[in-house]
Amino acid sequence: MGDTRSFSVIVVSGLSGSGKSTALKVFEDLGFFVVDGLPASLTPKLVSLFREQDSKHRGLVLGLDLRQMDFPEEWRKAFGELKKQGVRTHIVFLEARLSELVRRYATTRRPHPLESRSLGLEQALETEKVLLDPLRKRADLVIDTTNYSIHDLRRTLQEKWTSLEQEVGVLRVHIISFGFKYGVPIESDLLFDLRFLPNPYFDENLRPLSGKDTIIADYVLANDPGATFRSKFLDFLSYLLPLYLAEGRYRVTLALGCTGGRHRSVAVAELVCEALRRTGYAVTLEHRHLELG
Repeated sequence: MGDTRSFSVIVVSGLSGSGKSTALKVFEDLGFFVVDGLPASLTPKLVSLFREQDSKHRGLVLGLDLRQMDFPEEWRKAFGELKKQGVRTHIVFLEARLSELVRRYATTRRPHPLESRSLGLEQALETEKVLLDPLRKRADLVIDTTNYSIHDLRRTLQEKWTSLEQEVGVLRVHIISFGFKYGVPIESDLLFDLRFLPNPYFDENLRPLSGKDTIIADYVLANDPGATFRSKFLDFLSYLLPLYLAEGRYRVTLALGCTGGRHRSVAVAELVCEALRRTGYAVTLEHRHLELG
């Protein structure tokens, strides 16, 4: 009999063209049994069978998209059945900017599942986004693949999933530092503009450094307005995040932006990451534009 205590059920979904097939292969390489396109009604039975008999795999990964005609109502029922079985279902959701999805479809020349004579590609993508939004809101992990190669997605998914898997039953906070000049992370739940903080960029001696360096963190946060912001911002998060957890949220993505994504946003992201980990949150950190800013 398999080890039911460590058995995981992961649903991988997202916008068509955002990398679901690659993600499924990553989980297969990580030791999971992968099934794509399974009807919702069969899911609880398959999970029960695996928990009783499979001892070779770390868990079950289900690929979910709009090809399943019983989506989304039947999947809500399936998630309810799994909960009754005592199975925690993790959801990984992939997305990308509309322009990038259109470019990918143009490259592959494959039709979108919703595309028809009366519905063009962009309209199909927008419709799909609306239909999948309830699933996105429930996701434990949301990944924007706009600027990712296949290798980038594989590395990111391995790192993020391994980190999140170690923490169960706590709110998962993903922190992104970024530069406004390169674009705002579309997966963010909370976004903060840090361009009011002192900017080391204008000091030629400090410009080559980053927010990971102590001298930069002190420049940004040691004196006002940085010092006061630091105190009030951490107090604000300590008040806010438990409210999300009480509301039933499993994941919050926090985006912190400055002009180039190298100094101020990185310094604050490092600070917040350390503070939240000390208080018991499962935290992952991504400096999206550090090498560009």
